Amino acid sequence: MTAPETYDQAEREVAALIDGLDDPIAAMASCASVLHERLPQASWTGFYRVVAPRLLRVGPYQGPPACLEIAFERGVCGTVASGGEPLVVPDVHAFEGHVVCDPQSRSEIVVPVFDPAGSLVAVLDIDSHQPSAFDDSDRAGLERITALLTPCFAS
Repeated sequence: MTAPETYDQAEREVAALIDGLDDPIAAMASCASVLHERLPQASWTGFYRVVAPRLLRVGPYQGPPACLEIAFERGVCGTVASGGEPLVVPDVHAFEGHVVCDPQSRSEIVVPVFDPAGSLVAVLDIDSHQPSAFDDSDRAGLERITALLTPCFAS
């Protein structure tokens, strides 16, 4: 299956699971589960939630234990939280300030998640033990999937 086909399938699965759901934690858990199952290169798949000004805390995820908190501007997740733009990192060891949660991690992709008002509420983080495991087709697919979560954050 090609990357676009994989993301199309994952998008349909996530959409069906969270249709009408108003619980962002359940939506993130379902999304992380689908993506972790569908992306063979993923070693860790999950969310870091904005819990305080300039602070992310681990949310629903699949994979080994993770860092519990990451400050904005720290590492890939903090950089995405600060800038609000997705980031594909082919070699995490070359990323200045990389936060090492899994020493076997080699590459990473992080995509911001916004509420209906456009405020950052979380970031989707996917790590891989393979170098250069993600590219722009992954970014595009994950942006479509994270957009499905936006209505779940309406309060």
